[in-house]
Amino acid sequence: MNLGVIFPLVIYLVFIFGAALYAYSKRHQGDFLTEYYVGNRSMTGFVLAMTTAATYASASSFVGGPGAAYKFGLGWVLLAMIQVPVVWFALGTLGKKFAMLSRETNALTINDLLLYRYKNKYLVWIACIALLLAFFAAMTVQFIGGARLLETTIGLNYTQALLIFAVTVGLYTFIGGFRAVVLTDAIQGTVMILGTVILLGGVIYAAGGVESAVNKLATIDPSLISPYGPNEMLSFSFMASFWVLVCFGVIGLPHTAVRCMSYKDSKALHRGMIIGTIVLSVIMLGMHLAGALGRVIIPDLTIPDQVIPALMVKVLPPIVAGIFLAAPMSAIMSTIDAQLIQSSSIFVKDLYLSAKPEAAKNQKKISRFSSLITLLLSALLVIAALNPPDMIIWLNLFAFGGLEAAFLWVIILGLYWEKANAYGAIASMITGLGIYIGFTTAAIKPFNLHAIVPSLVLGLIAFLIANKFGEKQIKDTYGVVTN
Repeated sequence: MNLGVIFPLVIYLVFIFGAALYAYSKRHQGDFLTEYYVGNRSMTGFVLAMTTAATYASASSFVGGPGAAYKFGLGWVLLAMIQVPVVWFALGTLGKKFAMLSRETNALTINDLLLYRYKNKYLVWIACIALLLAFFAAMTVQFIGGARLLETTIGLNYTQALLIFAVTVGLYTFIGGFRAVVLTDAIQGTVMILGTVILLGGVIYAAGGVESAVNKLATIDPSLISPYGPNEMLSFSFMASFWVLVCFGVIGLPHTAVRCMSYKDSKALHRGMIIGTIVLSVIMLGMHLAGALGRVIIPDLTIPDQVIPALMVKVLPPIVAGIFLAAPMSAIMSTIDAQLIQSSSIFVKDLYLSAKPEAAKNQKKISRFSSLITLLLSALLVIAALNPPDMIIWLNLFAFGGLEAAFLWVIILGLYWEKANAYGAIASMITGLGIYIGFTTAAIKPFNLHAIVPSLVLGLIAFLIANKFGEKQIKDTYGVVTN
């Protein structure tokens, strides 16, 4: 075991648990549900930026994405930069409307808002199922990514690394709830930026400079410096699909949307948009470029997802590598804790309390139930992550796409179109998710586009058609068309 790497990582984890304990102390100062699931709506601009960027920058950004850049070259770096405006786009589109509506209705989850807006319990049940399935796949990716990091850098076997990661994330989320998540995200976002800059500098130095590294990549395979990658895989249609999947479609990610319910004021929102975009720009460019240029330093990796931890050990002194290990760990932990909290809220707030609303009066019981759900989910994720694939990015993108196919139009049209009704929302959710899963599993690619594109197109058509039918039903029932 590499003790030089372990020591700074342990110090980092102490800070993380300190933030969780602070958040736990705050939990007793107000309503448990409001505090545990939205942090009493008190995020500042800096914290909003860091938690939004850190939640988006996941195992794919620090493990899977650089692994793809290692395999496919500089074209993947160009592709990754499509993600730069994500924070600006998501907060700008959803921020004010989500905040106003959630305060007006005292909503704590995305399903609270869907129920208020569409007034249909069946829509909420479908949303719960879609969220749980997609979150479970996405969280499994994060667990695999965290275990890969510890396995490669510290010298543990995969199973030991997986258990350590699961216990760490499960415990601090269990202790602190949403406030712990956003506070640790603020710490983790800072660590991610510093770590990215340090590693990229180390990789460029070890490769003999950028020009030398690019020339060596061309020697290994000329397609590695082509914008289209090996076998012309990064075509225009692939890039257009990727833009929909990891930029435009991110508006439909519920764990991103929840951030828009939790900030303090308009000033915090505007600062969050600017800072978050800068943070994400540094992370996306730095990590993917490091992965692509890392092919020069370590040309024979059989598992591309190991490139970042392998580079840390190769180009950085042990203590510095240990400090940097906190960066990808931060990215992964900041995503998994957000998804754990939202998964817990589905069981507790959207399912249990909707059936037994009187139970909300017993704060201690709800607190114990929420914590138990978090720990049980962590245990199930460990089991799911025991047999990992060589490249996790495809599984992560699959989960991303599933959430977007189900929720994008339901969220956007629900916020901006007064005539949107539950008939359209349910049809869109079922059609979008069904088409996405069917096309992905059957490898159907119309016009060589990713499944997310036809899923969203057909989901929108289904929304508009069913919404028109719903208007007629509402008019026949009530004599007027309502929203």
